[in-house]
Amino acid sequence: MNNRWIGLVAARYISSRRQNRSSPAPVLAVLGIAMGVLALTVIIAVMNGFQMGFIESILELSSYHIRVDGFPADIPVNLGELPLVSSVVPFRELKGLIRGSRGSQHAAVIRGLPPDVLEKDRGMAAKIDFEEGSFDIDGRNDIILGTELARSLGVMAGDEIILISLSGLFSEEAENTPFIVRGIFRTGFYEYDLGWGFINLERAGELDGIDTLSLGIKLSSRWQDSGALPPVVKALSETGLSVHTPEAEVSAAESAGTVFISSWRDYNRAFFGALRTEKLLMFVLVGLIFIVVGLNIFQSQRRAVLERREEIGLLRAVGAADSAVRLVFTCDGFIIGLLGAGIGMALGLLIAFNIQVFFTLIEGMVNGVIAVMNFAVSLFGGGITGDRFAIFSPANFYIKEIPSRVIPHEAALIFMFGFLSAVLAAWFASGRVSRIRPAEVLRYE
Repeated sequence: MNNRWIGLVAARYISSRRQNRSSPAPVLAVLGIAMGVLALTVIIAVMNGFQMGFIESILELSSYHIRVDGFPADIPVNLGELPLVSSVVPFRELKGLIRGSRGSQHAAVIRGLPPDVLEKDRGMAAKIDFEEGSFDIDGRNDIILGTELARSLGVMAGDEIILISLSGLFSEEAENTPFIVRGIFRTGFYEYDLGWGFINLERAGELDGIDTLSLGIKLSSRWQDSGALPPVVKALSETGLSVHTPEAEVSAAESAGTVFISSWRDYNRAFFGALRTEKLLMFVLVGLIFIVVGLNIFQSQRRAVLERREEIGLLRAVGAADSAVRLVFTCDGFIIGLLGAGIGMALGLLIAFNIQVFFTLIEGMVNGVIAVMNFAVSLFGGGITGDRFAIFSPANFYIKEIPSRVIPHEAALIFMFGFLSAVLAAWFASGRVSRIRPAEVLRYE
């Protein structure tokens, strides 16, 4: 039997349901799927913006894509020419206590870097914004502080601070060393802005008294770490060094003269895993909307099958297969899913790519209502006091703007969630078709 009749019958059923305004179920189903797709798209985009911002701050400023620790400073090696490697930054890191001009003090991580690090490492340069001064650590006693750390110490660019290195056991110069603040930076990551400072690489070596340093390697893409590790290990091994990965067990006696190499996946493993779990749970929670809408479509389609028992019996009597008749009703779910997911995805992407405008409009509407209420109350001698309403107020959130990032494969997955929830609900609801016997239906006609 020719199956072209399936589309014609499905179109007739859908048209008749659209004209039957007493049954709002299809419209509600489309709106439900659209709202679910819209909400999930916007929520995941904002979550991606925050998460990727945190991850990139950690990778660009702290752990790098590949990190080599315990590297002797007197051994020459050129890792910058290796494939996939975009930059190599030597650094030293020490713990310190900083005292401000007013007697305030704060613990901080002090990282020694070469003065031209921002020219070598474009990723780091993109993550640092200077509120005062500049990245000037040419001098032995120059230091750059995070904005929250500087605020805690009560210092500005040009002020003097005292640095006490906790590595003072190895160096007589590590106690009460004066430094001049040459710049105050902001990364947008509170931990770094409150607890980090940068000084000259050679000066850091004098303070910690250790003759080894670390190498921070940036790749053209952080996802290429698996392919970049073997060439780096080979290049380090050719210098006569013993190279170990984090999984290798090294005794205390063997640790001397050993270089440890690891990728960004080995750093903050628990933190990255928590972010991944958080996103998965958000998918599940917001995805419950699709289950509710799917149940609505399921009940609507079951009712439609019962209402058309006679027509189904006639189709079965003239030779239509169960699967073909079920496909007629499934087309209804196909249209609902396609419309709902399409509308929701279009609106979701529009909001996600213009998230600042969206929140500004909401804040403007709320502030407008507050202004009207103020005017009404002022007629009776009162008023509503307080600052202007802001969803993410800088007084409560450490952000200047709301980040949003859409990942294409996640957007496609959200679209498929909404679409398939309608199609599967309609398919399962049409299962009653197989229970309809043509002889029993036509007997009473």
